[in-house]
Amino acid sequence: MADFEPGSLLDLLPIYYRRIFPFGPYGRWLRYGDVQKNYFQRREFSFTLHDDIYIRYQSFSTPQELEKEIQKICPHKIDIGAVYSHRPIQHNTVHMGAFHAQEKELVFDIDMTDYDDVRQCCSSTEICSKCWILMTIAIRIIDRALVEDFGIKHRLWVYSGRRGVHCWVCDDSVRKWSTTLRSAAVEYLSLVKGGEQTIKKVILSDPIHPFIRESLNVVEEYFEEYALVSQDILGSKESYDKVLALVPEPVRETLQKEFCKKRNSVQRWELLKNKTEKSSGNKAQWEIMLQYCFPRLDINVSKGINHLLKSPFSVHPKTGRISVPIDLQKLNDFDPFAVPTISQLCHELDKTGNDQRDEGQNEGLLENHRRNRDYKRTSLAPYVKVFERFLEEMDRSQKEKSPKASDVQMDF
Repeated sequence: MADFEPGSLLDLLPIYYRRIFPFGPYGRWLRYGDVQKNYFQRREFSFTLHDDIYIRYQSFSTPQELEKEIQKICPHKIDIGAVYSHRPIQHNTVHMGAFHAQEKELVFDIDMTDYDDVRQCCSSTEICSKCWILMTIAIRIIDRALVEDFGIKHRLWVYSGRRGVHCWVCDDSVRKWSTTLRSAAVEYLSLVKGGEQTIKKVILSDPIHPFIRESLNVVEEYFEEYALVSQDILGSKESYDKVLALVPEPVRETLQKEFCKKRNSVQRWELLKNKTEKSSGNKAQWEIMLQYCFPRLDINVSKGINHLLKSPFSVHPKTGRISVPIDLQKLNDFDPFAVPTISQLCHELDKTGNDQRDEGQNEGLLENHRRNRDYKRTSLAPYVKVFERFLEEMDRSQKEKSPKASDVQMDF
């Protein structure tokens, strides 16, 4: 994915924030129906400006005030933080120890760079359709667990704009989780352990946990396509030696001798399965599959209540792509390269932007039309619809919620 020309951003951001950014649904989300007094006012926003000027602890009385400030300063990046005990902008005036983060969405950050040891098509910040399958697998595994294992309802999955995905868990009770609970949740969802020097990063114990069995069901759907075909992990001696290092010692030497007789990764994988099943059952092949395909979460992002995360609908300054919500109903079809860029959106507006002026509408009506409608006339519209559907589900859940409804209870 080629880098975006940063000079273009300076010219296009004012148009994007003034006419395209979906401030209406965005403000509705972060207010959460005004669940507490001054809830929105106590939310931290952070802005990264041109030349990497970084401004933290910004807060606003209303979503409209936030909108005006964003349109005024045109940040290159918007981050969302916690809801604090006091307005974040007043953090220097509050007595030491009194200012603290009270709640925030449980968030997950999955970055493709953390998979560099198991992908051969790309590395570092690069992605392609071959390795993007890893993000699809990660979303399916984590989302299923959030719903079925944790009892969570409201999850917003968002493309980062470059090489990864974020998840915002927005259930009322989960937003109040302590650091301890958040740490326990992300630990439950983590399996690949160890740094660059660790060869075997997945070690399964008996009995296999139901979460791992469910995860394997997902991995099995994609393993051949991703690992054996697109990454060709057993295609050469250099690559299959890395896999054989994960195999129990007794069968490793046999496989090294017999691999050369097989033509491709698919045939070698069948041989590996047959040999390891005889000596150790399915565990060895499962450990390999999980090491190559299981989600790799940034634990620190999830466990810290005061941790910042890039806002949905931000523009990625390196690619120009918008950080858009992902439709889980069409997850397999999501293409990061089809996500609109800021230049594309502005071009689309430019193409249709004279229609209303030609009709001679007055300036007030035109401005109101722009605020409510302009993104609907661009390729951002389907992604905003996904976002609005998410908000409608939260609203519906809030209305159905009985006064005695208990918080989500977890037993880790």
